[in-house]
Amino acid sequence: MELVGVGGALGALARHLVAERVETATYDTLAVNALGSFLLGVVTAAPLPADVVLALGAGFCGAFTTFSSFAFETVRLAEDGFARLAVRNAVVNLAAALAAVLAGLTVGGLL
Repeated sequence: MELVGVGGALGALARHLVAERVETATYDTLAVNALGSFLLGVVTAAPLPADVVLALGAGFCGAFTTFSSFAFETVRLAEDGFARLAVRNAVVNLAAALAAVLAGLTVGGLL
């Protein structure tokens, strides 16, 4: 259980570092959600001990990815009069995350 907390702390720190490097909020959210989805796919498909899967999956990936920021940014775009951009943000985030988790499952299965 402690490993989940350690993974979560590292995931939150990694999320913050990505946000500092990517200047546009919607792009940093897209980046962490796609990368985190890929990593979660790898972790769940790779032959890893259950405690490592929990630490990396629930801990790191759970803190690294950010559904709430994605939802907030999408709603904010719509409220600010950018309905098309809001829809595009939602579609791109979902498609990227699904494609990334599928790719991660494939890579993890090869390990």
